[in-house]
Amino acid sequence: MKVGMNLLLWSGSITDEHFPTIAKIRAAGFDGVEIPLFGGDAAQYQALRAELDKQGLACSTVTVMTEDANPISPDANIRKAAVERLKWAVDMNHTLGSVAMVGPYHSPLGVFSGTGPTADEKARAADVLRQAAEFAKQANLKLCIEYLNRFECYFLTTAADAAALVRSVNHPNFRCMYDTFHAHIEEKSQASAIETVKDVFAHVHISENDRGTPGTGQVRWDEAFTALKKTGYDGWLVIEAFGRALPDLAAATRVWRDLFPTPDEVYTNGIQFIKQKWAAA
Repeated sequence: MKVGMNLLLWSGSITDEHFPTIAKIRAAGFDGVEIPLFGGDAAQYQALRAELDKQGLACSTVTVMTEDANPISPDANIRKAAVERLKWAVDMNHTLGSVAMVGPYHSPLGVFSGTGPTADEKARAADVLRQAAEFAKQANLKLCIEYLNRFECYFLTTAADAAALVRSVNHPNFRCMYDTFHAHIEEKSQASAIETVKDVFAHVHISENDRGTPGTGQVRWDEAFTALKKTGYDGWLVIEAFGRALPDLAAATRVWRDLFPTPDEVYTNGIQFIKQKWAAA
């Protein structure tokens, strides 16, 4: 098991000004960090990789899609733009030496149709994501799609939906991920959700029910860690917490108040919580 920290807590664009924070995360005992991949160029990520290599940290990345690059759009040109954006993201992952690209890049965040996903939308998503997975294969990168709760998207909102999408894409470089926050909202139990994705997931977000410090809220943590261990999972457990540092992200994730005393508390207490629960599971 390896523990990571999602850097979205500090910024959506990681540059040299964040290197001291990354060093503090490394000193706290983390094995890696999760890099927001929303924009930027190869030079930015080359410099970041050099710093990560210097500090002995691995990385994964997290990315999202936009309305102009929407994999489930009925417009072929918009779907083509989605493929190109995903290819760009895979290239940046290759530059970073990333182990996985995660996130809800099946559809735009916070965009709703007023109904549930249609069969046509599911087919479009599978086609676009299959193309991205084939490109990721060349970069030796694993794509791990994230299902969200129904208040953030409509297309992919349950473990069953995620498992079905993985099987529809049917590509060895395409898997799903598991997020304790979304499961807390959408599933009947952490254990049953993990059982649903046990054969198709390859990444985990450790996120409290209020997006604050793991272990301070209502997520059924013992159940989650026990179920994860039961599957034989031995991959990344990445802390994901959100604050108000990024106004656009705070608006999208409905973060209106401070959910923890300081960011330092999130990762220092969070890693100890994960290690204790993992050992006890």
